Amino acid sequence: MIAVVIGAVLGLGLTLAGTPLFIRFLVKRGYGQFIRDDGPTTHHVKRGTPTMGGAVILMAVLVAYFVTHLLLSFTGDNPGPTVSGLLLLLLMVGMGIVGFADDFAKISKKQSLGLTPWRKITGQGVIGILFGVLALNFADSDGLTPASTKISFVRETVIDLAFAGPIIGVILFVLWANLIVTATTNGVNLTDGLDGLATAATAMVTAAYTIISIWQYNQSCGGSSAIAGVCYQVRDPMDMAMIAASITGALIGFLWWNTSPAKIFMGDTGSLALGGALAGFAILTHTQLLFVILGGLFVLIALSVIIQVGYFKLSGGKRVFLMAPLQHHFELKGWAEVTVVVRFWIIGALAVGIGLAVFYGEWVIFQ
Repeated sequence: MIAVVIGAVLGLGLTLAGTPLFIRFLVKRGYGQFIRDDGPTTHHVKRGTPTMGGAVILMAVLVAYFVTHLLLSFTGDNPGPTVSGLLLLLLMVGMGIVGFADDFAKISKKQSLGLTPWRKITGQGVIGILFGVLALNFADSDGLTPASTKISFVRETVIDLAFAGPIIGVILFVLWANLIVTATTNGVNLTDGLDGLATAATAMVTAAYTIISIWQYNQSCGGSSAIAGVCYQVRDPMDMAMIAASITGALIGFLWWNTSPAKIFMGDTGSLALGGALAGFAILTHTQLLFVILGGLFVLIALSVIIQVGYFKLSGGKRVFLMAPLQHHFELKGWAEVTVVVRFWIIGALAVGIGLAVFYGEWVIFQ
């Protein structure tokens, strides 16, 4: 449990102190955000605000993770970094690199469009495939691998993607993992756009995964307090909890500078990295379908874009919303940006609360 506290404190302190230094670095080099011309006119004042702040979040999480393990190594009661932890960081950093390439392309071209959609999808696909394949390897002494070919809700279900054999199972799992990763990264990316919205919304979900992972650790099969039938067969849950706490702390520290009026944006570097992390938590804690509830705000915003685009094409140019993603619809209806952000935070918090209630309720009902 001390690892969770140390990770959270380090993550918080590093972004709180490191973000203003990074802001000065970006300002000195003129690395500012370019704003869409077809967006809300109130956003034009944000032109030139430093972007790529996700790099600070990434560095804070990485430093927090390895320093925490280093500090605990002196106690002699720490096994060191785990395979699950390293895989999650691989997914997070890999997606962050794709996002950084997109951000840098925007800055170098001095426009709001970065990588082409196919280049971004290809980059995400390569990282997703690598993660998916590796996650089904590295079994521990109990035979547990970081991920499983079984589709999971609160825990693994009876639906096994390996129904036609192990090779088919691996292929289907990699496709399934890529679907989760792509959907989640794009969901967080679409949510980013208003000061502090995606930062706090993601922090709520990572805080939930801190709680979920601690609970899975305490109720892990083979543990002294495990209850047969409802214990969790999840590998390295305490390391998941520590990373989730580190991300939560890092996001809270970053929010100090990212809240309205934002001094820095996380950019695609941050939104894709955080989306990758959330997808990793969903897969490695075996709560893939539960994430649809926990990340309800991201799902809602992503759906608004799908509905808008779909209806626009089917109706020959008509729109359901004044603008998509959904947060911009309410801006154009006259809501102040801060009002939209706070109300969407409330929606995100309610979704997280319902998700946690479902997670705990399942354990209570079936124990």
